[in-house]
Amino acid sequence: MYYGSEYDSPIGKMILVSDKENLVGAWFEGQKYFGNGIKEKWRPGSKLSVLQETEEWLDAYFAGKKPERSQLMLAPVGGDFRQEIWKILCGIPYGETITYGEIARQMARKMGRKTMSAQAVGGAVGHNPISILIPCHRVLGADGSLTGYAGGIEKKEWLLRHEGVKI
Repeated sequence: MYYGSEYDSPIGKMILVSDKENLVGAWFEGQKYFGNGIKEKWRPGSKLSVLQETEEWLDAYFAGKKPERSQLMLAPVGGDFRQEIWKILCGIPYGETITYGEIARQMARKMGRKTMSAQAVGGAVGHNPISILIPCHRVLGADGSLTGYAGGIEKKEWLLRHEGVKI
């Protein structure tokens, strides 16, 4: 069973979803792939500690602080390949960026392959179910362009500027 709550961020309403112990989703309302991977409806759960802790984390983030992700139990729903990509995303520090190609090279090494498709990486990044906390907004195109963001390019740009990235 899943539980959800709404969070009003400076850049739009977010829906937070928990399995009661872990955060499994954090989407902007209307985001592409909203609710992806969660097969059942969620019930109101704003009193759950994991959702309250996530809201506190987001409050700190939007206040300009750099809260540690390790404070929260994250359990995004997705296959092994996506899970590996999301782990790489979690390693991108505040205020820094990485390209889809760089992630593809890291994954290729990890898998013992010569190459990896940046498009395959892009699909996994785009399906990230925990926006902001798993920082897919820090991934750029090969030329540094703000390509793709399931929440919308304007939100990606806002988040990067908020973290001090020069765009």
